Amino acid sequence: MSSRTHFRLVVLYVVVGALLLTLVSRLWTMQVLQGEHYQQVAADNRTRDIVVPAVRGMILDDTGRPLVRNRTALVVSVDRTTLMRQKDRGAAVLTRLATVLGTTRQALEMRIRLCGPVTPRPCWPGSPYQPIPVDDRVNDKRALQIVERQEDFPGVTAEMQAVREYPRPSGAGAAQVLGYLQPITQAELDRQKNLKVTGYAGADLIGRDGLEATYDEQLRGVPGERTVLVDSQGRVTGTAKEKAPVPGANIVTSINSRIQAAAEKSLAEAVQSARAHGRKADAAAAVVMDVTNGHIAALASYPTYDPSIWTGGISQRQYEALLGKKEGQPLVSRAIQGQYAPGSTFKISSVAAAVNSGYPLNGTYPCPGSYKVGSRAFTNFEGESHGDMNLHQALVVSCDTIFYKFAYEQWLRDGGTRPKKHPADPMVAMARDYGFGSRTGVDLPSEATGRIPDRSWKKAYWDATKTADCKGAKQGYPEIARTDPARAAYLKAIAAENCAQGYAWRAGDAANLSVGQGDVLATPLQVARAYAAVANGGTLVVPRVATSIVRPDGTRVEQVAVPPAPKLPVSKNVLSYIRGGLAGVVKSGTAAGAFGGFDDKKLAVAGKTGTAEVYGHDDTSWFASFAPVQNPRFVVVVMTSQGGTGAETSAPAVRRIWEAMYGLNGQKPALVNGQLPNVLPKPADDGAGKAP
Repeated sequence: MSSRTHFRLVVLYVVVGALLLTLVSRLWTMQVLQGEHYQQVAADNRTRDIVVPAVRGMILDDTGRPLVRNRTALVVSVDRTTLMRQKDRGAAVLTRLATVLGTTRQALEMRIRLCGPVTPRPCWPGSPYQPIPVDDRVNDKRALQIVERQEDFPGVTAEMQAVREYPRPSGAGAAQVLGYLQPITQAELDRQKNLKVTGYAGADLIGRDGLEATYDEQLRGVPGERTVLVDSQGRVTGTAKEKAPVPGANIVTSINSRIQAAAEKSLAEAVQSARAHGRKADAAAAVVMDVTNGHIAALASYPTYDPSIWTGGISQRQYEALLGKKEGQPLVSRAIQGQYAPGSTFKISSVAAAVNSGYPLNGTYPCPGSYKVGSRAFTNFEGESHGDMNLHQALVVSCDTIFYKFAYEQWLRDGGTRPKKHPADPMVAMARDYGFGSRTGVDLPSEATGRIPDRSWKKAYWDATKTADCKGAKQGYPEIARTDPARAAYLKAIAAENCAQGYAWRAGDAANLSVGQGDVLATPLQVARAYAAVANGGTLVVPRVATSIVRPDGTRVEQVAVPPAPKLPVSKNVLSYIRGGLAGVVKSGTAAGAFGGFDDKKLAVAGKTGTAEVYGHDDTSWFASFAPVQNPRFVVVVMTSQGGTGAETSAPAVRRIWEAMYGLNGQKPALVNGQLPNVLPKPADDGAGKAP
């Protein structure tokens, strides 16, 4: 053997030895030092973790009848991520699926595309990694084709799931109260770590409005987890461990389905009646509330819609109809989001403010047809004069000029256009004490604040609009002038006035506020809360729709917590006096015609009409009431936008609701002995955490 050959063999031995040493070292590291880690990895290759959905809780009326419940349905879902990984981006799979479901591939592609700023409905608003439901009413035969031919339908599943259903007990819809569900977005998943994608379309939803949103956490429950054993082919061979899901709790509400149905029907009739009399009535709202505790028995809004429209996806036309002005924006709850000038219903606040400012409660005041506020004449409705009267009669006949006088004199005492350093503004202060200009605290999302204007608001508004006003004052409104010269001239005069002195709190502003006009805005629920305070002796109750959270196993009931209710800074004597005046409104005042023939021996009702003028529109019609007069239990308020006077449209609607509640005019009463027929167990005081 030559020396060269010998050297080569030595090198080969060294290389082989080094490789063997490296292999032994690596085996020792894996088996000894990292043995436990690789044992776990091997075990993981034989198991799969599955999120098990929890059944969402129901929403019940005050007697336990479901307003929202679940139905079991076969749901076909598509995993968009799986399809996008295929060479044809899932076109072949969707074509086969469309044939089975009796639709088109294009329709399915639109259902699974992701929503964006310019993407019309239908589209998928949820996380791109969630299974996307494309049919929730598939029959067993079609589902079986998908399940048995999984090789033809990769990324497609057909499983039994819970789907939201709205049974409408007694005909009650309450769509804006209940809310709706939409898929969880990726941003929400990233933001809320407690949210999990289950892979079940019905479970991977979140409340977007109404009670579904407010009590989403309680309704959704807690998903379970299951670890299953699988073989090398991915087939399940057993269960390693399992944590059962916790079903969502049921929300018990104070909504009485019969009263809710009566309110919704009455609103529809009010709008139809107003239109038949030449009004442009376009929206309405009704509130029925227990004055003793703020529990809401009915909260109705017109126009309304069927919330099942959200189930299984929604078309662009349907989506635009819910939000569009042409269809009346039915998604908006006029009861808590609609803001309107309250008109003369506001006078319960103005009476209290006047008395607190020193005007005698039992004094006598002139009620001329018009009253000069500065250089401008402010008139009664239709310029009618009523002579001298007390405040009781001022409420009965709804005399505006008495309140103009109060407001103007108070404005002068505050310094007029050159106000004191700390003006009293008693009517502004009292309005806020009544809860106007702030949210009531109802347990529903997106409640509007309303508006009580004052000096600071006027200045801020002027700062924001003075450029446009000064431009209008200089150039006028030529486009409007072509079709409506009178309106263009009016707008130019207003713009000139606002440009020059729009920052000032003028005498006219104070006068308008005293009768709920001008820049004053209120929601129907705010008006109902104010009248409940008058009825119950001065407690400004906090409205609540949900009353209890009932665990699905029935072992525990939690009462929905309510914040402390503030008190009105108004004496019992003054409130009693106001109640007497409101009772007179129904017996002999502005609402007497609407309540003609009403059985006041069985039910004495007190209330106040309101007719708010809106430039360029028909008047806003109001009627706010409570009953029984001697021992008030409920307040009923109806507002009809562009409905005309309070007496002609909203007062008859309120009457119909009272008749349905107490069984008058031959109807079966919704109330039992004048009370809501709550048959559910009382909440237990077990010290558990309270709901929001």
